[in-house]
Amino acid sequence: MQSFVVRRVSSSSSGLRRGLSRLAGADALFGNSNAGLPKMPPFDYTPPPYDGPSAEEVLRKRAQFLSPSLFHFYKKPLNIVDGKMQYLFDEDGRRYLDAFGGIATVSCGHCHPEVVEAVINQTKRLQHSTVVYLNHAIADFAEALASKMPGDLKVVFFTNSGTEANELAMMITRLYTGCQDIISIRNSYHGNAAGTMGATAQSIWKFNVVQSGVHHAVNPDQYRGIFGSEGPKYAQDVQEIIDYGTSGQVAGFISEAIQGVGGIMELAPGYLPAVYKIIKKAGGLCIADEVQSGFGRTGSKFWGFENHGVIPDIVTMAKGIGNGIPIGAVITTPEIAQALTRRNYFNTFGGNPVCTAGGHAVLRVIEKEKLQENAFTVGSYLKERLKELQTKHEIIGDVRGRGLMLGVELVTDRQLKTPAKSEILHVMDEMKDMGVLVGKGGFFGNVFRITPPLCFTKQDSDFFVDVMDIALSKL
Repeated sequence: MQSFVVRRVSSSSSGLRRGLSRLAGADALFGNSNAGLPKMPPFDYTPPPYDGPSAEEVLRKRAQFLSPSLFHFYKKPLNIVDGKMQYLFDEDGRRYLDAFGGIATVSCGHCHPEVVEAVINQTKRLQHSTVVYLNHAIADFAEALASKMPGDLKVVFFTNSGTEANELAMMITRLYTGCQDIISIRNSYHGNAAGTMGATAQSIWKFNVVQSGVHHAVNPDQYRGIFGSEGPKYAQDVQEIIDYGTSGQVAGFISEAIQGVGGIMELAPGYLPAVYKIIKKAGGLCIADEVQSGFGRTGSKFWGFENHGVIPDIVTMAKGIGNGIPIGAVITTPEIAQALTRRNYFNTFGGNPVCTAGGHAVLRVIEKEKLQENAFTVGSYLKERLKELQTKHEIIGDVRGRGLMLGVELVTDRQLKTPAKSEILHVMDEMKDMGVLVGKGGFFGNVFRITPPLCFTKQDSDFFVDVMDIALSKL
């Protein structure tokens, strides 16, 4: 791992930085020179001067020209203008520890030099051609991805996002099996297009539009579920859905190994093996949604489903595949892939040479810098520190997840597990003011989603926990 020391901005940049006084104040606020607050780990990077629009101006334009459906974190939204590895910088040059990773998307680190170089070099050579012509970038990356898959999962279809990957996977299951019924899990999130919104099972992410052909099974929730960690008992509900809600034959089953938007909820042990067996008996295919848990994020394995001892028929991925580049993929077997040859299937930007060159670089960096191993080591350390914090603060009801995909659920009553909805917003603002950015999720919006870049360190973990400790103490 690289070692970094933060450098102060020279006085020649003061005008562009909104003044040295504000930047000096930021250093003190974030513990770089204030002994009374946790000290942010050193970092050897100075962002270039920023003289663009202020946060207020960006917010005004956003309100005027962008969709009103967009939302933002914090009472005073941040204007992020620069990023490097596990850190982000605002318009004033203030440094923040990024514990959200752009929603589990930044795997190698912000603006990783090898990924940036691959994108620039490919852009200079060929920016776009479409897959009707040959180009080595898409083929090389597909080969590299296939080498990371178990079993006969060797055929890759590139898309532009996780939603699009899941849409395609669901269509393939229906085409291959000739059935329409798909089973998903309550509390899951698979995307916001027509089919994936149907598979998503949280009302906050579902519009009142036609969503057909999907059944939602009981969530194998180890924290709130009626069977605790006994996965096979939850699986019985899938069998009953097939018996009572379908013809007895289904197209498939889709699930995350760890529900990301659902609050970093890891499926109960033994659940997936039991469900996969049930689905296979009903003639269906099993889809593993690895959009958030893939690419070494869970630490112990490269893919989240591997932690459950199963091999799916189709795997979908996005987010970490590109370190922020808009790219997704569906991987399946040669036999199942034939289903898409019954008609023409085409994607103008799927497999774009710039995106696939960048994705290939991401894969190389993950292997070269042993980021999966780092996710395991640092993630295990961070989880233990969070569990220690749980013994100190009654508001922490649960600490869960694995690797660098962790969740901390806040409750106002541990026995009743009453969601601490307003409290988490206050804590997030307090943590931001001390230099830490973290996500939130869960059905009740009361779970911290900790999904930082995989280059996160133990020193970053200590700073993160110490800041959370202070913020919780202020409640």
